[in-house]
Amino acid sequence: MVVRATEIEGLMVIRMRQVEDERGTVREFYRESSWLSAGLPSLGPWLQVNLTETRRGAVRGLHAESMHKLVAIASGQAFGAYLDLRAGSPTRGNVEQLRLAPGTQVLVPQGVANGFQSLSAGGSQYLYCFDHEWVAGMAGVAISPLTAGIQWPLAIDADDRSQVSAKDQAAPPLTELPPN
Repeated sequence: MVVRATEIEGLMVIRMRQVEDERGTVREFYRESSWLSAGLPSLGPWLQVNLTETRRGAVRGLHAESMHKLVAIASGQAFGAYLDLRAGSPTRGNVEQLRLAPGTQVLVPQGVANGFQSLSAGGSQYLYCFDHEWVAGMAGVAISPLTAGIQWPLAIDADDRSQVSAKDQAAPPLTELPPN
């Protein structure tokens, strides 16, 4: 396992340990002892796990709830965007963008927005593990992915609901985020 710090405090990019043979690949998604020895926080037990299937070109996010997330691509490829929205954070406003493929995961701290665009012709599967269950009205912030200054790799038609949801499009722009 290889861990890389980013320009956002607490946001880590992790290359999972994997073993390949004639049958395919086994990726070690989470092993508590490996995480702790790498200086990462304990994340278990998971209280909710989601797997999204997203069509090519579609964008999901940018959402920053009051929960830690461990995210990864299960199949296909995506472009991940992460934006620090935490009040008082020394890296507030910083953005991290990276291409995601199976074998790479991202630890997203509470209050850091997570979003992605599917890049694969057949779509992508994005795995989310949460340390809290999502509930309507929970603390958090959403920012429109169309107004956050992210340079998405594929063009987005804001009127096409197969590319961006009405809810994500209607989220406030980054410029409306309250000052630190």
